[in-house]
Amino acid sequence: MVAVYIVLVLLLLLAVFDITQRKNPIWHNFPIIGHFRNLIIQIGPELRQYIVAHNREEQPFNRLEREWIYNSSKHENNYFGFGTDDQIYSIGYPVIKHAVFPFGEKGFTGSKHDHHEDIPCAKVIGLAHNRKKPYRPASIINISAMSYGSLGKNAISALNLGAKLAGCYHNTGEGGVSPYHKKGAELCWQLGTGYFGARDENGRFSLEKCAQTVAETPQIKMIEVKLSQGAKPGKGGVLPASKITPQISEIRGIPQGKDCISPNSHQEFSTVDELIDFIEMIANETGLPVGVKSAIGQLGFWKELVTRMKERNAGPDFIQIDGGEGGTGAAPLTFSDHVSLPFKLALTRVYQLFKDADLADDIVFIGSGKLGFPDRTVVAMALGCDMITVAREAMLAVGCIQAQKCHTGHCPAGVATHNVWLQRGLDPNVNAQRFQGYIEAFRNEVLAVTHAAGYDHPGMFTPHDIEMSSGPSKFSPLIDIFGYDKKQYAPEREPAYKVHEEQCIKKGL
Repeated sequence: MVAVYIVLVLLLLLAVFDITQRKNPIWHNFPIIGHFRNLIIQIGPELRQYIVAHNREEQPFNRLEREWIYNSSKHENNYFGFGTDDQIYSIGYPVIKHAVFPFGEKGFTGSKHDHHEDIPCAKVIGLAHNRKKPYRPASIINISAMSYGSLGKNAISALNLGAKLAGCYHNTGEGGVSPYHKKGAELCWQLGTGYFGARDENGRFSLEKCAQTVAETPQIKMIEVKLSQGAKPGKGGVLPASKITPQISEIRGIPQGKDCISPNSHQEFSTVDELIDFIEMIANETGLPVGVKSAIGQLGFWKELVTRMKERNAGPDFIQIDGGEGGTGAAPLTFSDHVSLPFKLALTRVYQLFKDADLADDIVFIGSGKLGFPDRTVVAMALGCDMITVAREAMLAVGCIQAQKCHTGHCPAGVATHNVWLQRGLDPNVNAQRFQGYIEAFRNEVLAVTHAAGYDHPGMFTPHDIEMSSGPSKFSPLIDIFGYDKKQYAPEREPAYKVHEEQCIKKGL
């Protein structure tokens, strides 16, 4: 009885508080009961995710997409039964046109989870500009930029270990090269506006420190200058002082106890020619291929870049196009929703400029922005991509549950957090194998679809091979929608499908 009285007294006190306070009208008008509304709001996302939402209803990744990633990562059956429940006449729905006589698979069915197919890039990065250390990635599917800081140490470790197992490269993100990026995978080192790992005491770019980082990290195979990203182009980043640990301070070359603010633009260049000079300076000093990553908005910059690259025979060795549907740890809603073009429009507008200038063969085009599924990869390749990178899909493979709490530091799966307790739930070795499973199943299915279309490498897809719905009565080839045909690989590039064929012969497949 005493406990009952205590509860009644507490409820009475809460009711008095609700009635007398003036900040929340619901609590005032509906004392005690009004708090249940707040509770439902708090747990609403979980209720919708697990109980209410249909299989294809959630965003950014629906239940079926997550299930395909989870099952692939755990080396389990990732097939689906009874036929599609997708809206095949919905606007934008892609159809991959198969061949009557598929390409022979030499015993490979495309469904074995333990089957390893590298599918190398069809171009050599840096070859056109005669870099000292050109690079041909062994996989057309790789890890996109995610910094240590944005993700915790266990998540970065799992991704890097998994990338080593799967034979793909790992983009460091703009937070610098951490010890957790050095578990054995090849790296693409990203330089953002903060120049972390390559900055002097004043925060300016230091060529000497850049060369030092490359020399100390042989895993770095290419360098990416980040101009912008799809989720928040033109917006700088802030790492709060509370998140700057001694280790992050050392890695980034920033002081503790002070917010780390990355500006929204580069200090080292502000014109196209200055950007080209910056790229050439780094490439000459390190010998590595150097490229850029960017979301796409106004096209004036890209038109000028194409013109000056043609005139100077210099510039980026690769261009990563990031669609507006791409992810980020935290961004203002307007930037996430309305700034920068979505991937297909972004890629096609830039690619066509390079193709018209006869430069498309000299550049490796990398796509990113919700491309972590076989059908989207095939569409990207048909439109001109040579490779794609994945970020959130990679996070899902190592344990992310799409709780969408990245910006709070309270990721329940221990992925996007530095909370020691939460991170303990993510075992790097276990989840490295899951990432490997996802990438290998992903590549296998891309290859199976490629074979079904009569090709032996995904780079052979063209805009003629995909049709897209614009309504129930009309499907149109991508070449009609976007108005260009893809630049075919020049013979001297030694197309990757030949490399792939040789690998198959060596493996006895």
